[in-house]
Amino acid sequence: MKKLIIFLFIILVLFGAGFYFKNNILNIYQSASRQITKNIQDFKRTDAGNLITEVSRDFFNPPPLEIKGKPSQTVLDKNIIIKESNLQRKNNGLASLFENAELNASALAKANDMFQNQYFEHVSPAGLDPGELVLEYGYKYIVAGENLILGNFVSERELVRSWMDSPGHRANILNNRYSEIGVAVVKGTYKGESVWMGVQEFGLPLSTCSEPSLNLKNEIKDKNTRLDQMSAELDSEKSKIDNANTKNPQYNNLVESYNRLVAQYQLLADEVKNLIPQYNNQVNIFNDCVKGS
Repeated sequence: MKKLIIFLFIILVLFGAGFYFKNNILNIYQSASRQITKNIQDFKRTDAGNLITEVSRDFFNPPPLEIKGKPSQTVLDKNIIIKESNLQRKNNGLASLFENAELNASALAKANDMFQNQYFEHVSPAGLDPGELVLEYGYKYIVAGENLILGNFVSERELVRSWMDSPGHRANILNNRYSEIGVAVVKGTYKGESVWMGVQEFGLPLSTCSEPSLNLKNEIKDKNTRLDQMSAELDSEKSKIDNANTKNPQYNNLVESYNRLVAQYQLLADEVKNLIPQYNNQVNIFNDCVKGS
């Protein structure tokens, strides 16, 4: 009789332990399920930040300046025009502009096109404006400007002085945001008269502003993609658990697998959340630079 009582007691203990173990697994699953739902919602509300893909470019074009003058044998030199322009900046407390090959090329193209198509405007008959022109020659800019002048001049100094006597052209030459310049001065026939056309292209290159790390942006993007995949896997795992028989020997394995995936998701989500502020800070610095802040 005593042995029978001991045997029954052992059976009850084992049954109770099994019941406790199953309930414990269920509690872990339910807790994890609630936690992962919360984490997914929090993560989706987090913004990884956006880089300006289309920079708002400013371009300054004062009306073209036509100067009367008698034809002479003077040969004008673009290098001296750059020198005289920088002298005006120096006299006004501004840094000299660096000569840029792409701006030189676009200025020369503009002068030749005006003679060839007999116009004297910032926008060509084909509809090409100065901003599009410098971009065509590979000059990516934040801010830029163009000065045009037509006439006959005894010297480069007189030509630059004519620009300086015009408020809009003066403002372009003395714009403190510019760092580079390109110049062309070409002699030709315009409306039956022999004249010089001068073109100044000014700019602040886009490279002045340090763009956010592309590697960091791609890392965040790749990790986000993986998180989306893991989220779908978690939904699938949860569905299997919800539809599984708790008495099935594989039930506990499903719960344990789900819990492991929850932990992996949370670790990866934390990594992304740590990367996001770094990227956003770089974006803010870039945006401020573009705006001239």
